[in-house]
Amino acid sequence: MSAEPQSMIDVTMTVNGEAVQRRVAARLHLADFLREELGLTGTHLGCEHGVCGACSVVIDGDVVRGCLTLVAQADGHQVDTIEGLSEAGALADLQAEFLARNAAQCGFCTSGMLLTAHELLAGPHTLSRAEIREFMSGNFCRCTGYQAIIDAIEAAQKASQKKQGGKDV
Repeated sequence: MSAEPQSMIDVTMTVNGEAVQRRVAARLHLADFLREELGLTGTHLGCEHGVCGACSVVIDGDVVRGCLTLVAQADGHQVDTIEGLSEAGALADLQAEFLARNAAQCGFCTSGMLLTAHELLAGPHTLSRAEIREFMSGNFCRCTGYQAIIDAIEAAQKASQKKQGGKDV
């Protein structure tokens, strides 16, 4: 018995500020597309069940799991990866805090951690350590024990507040 051929679809999206058009398998996941078709390997595949957060990417400003998102769902949308946001400087302060606190040990989870933390810090209020920990709970790290990650995010939050004049907006 032969395998049924996969249906193909045409997709158009903006990835890290550049227009992308491709013909892909209808059931291709966004994380696989970014890694295999576009060579953007900062999006990692961990559990492939949406649990670990290593595959996190940003679609139209919202962090999503690339292993659970089909390329078809990103059709017509803006997709940003760790590479794009890093090159644009959007994550510079957060990356510096991760580095200063050794919060990026093996690096496998780091892109997902950074994207999720960036989304958290874009929010309007100052969060406690417990609230930061809760927000980040969907991202797994096997190396750091999370303390350094929470320290880095808390420090980035304080630095951001200083830049804004110390206000909790």
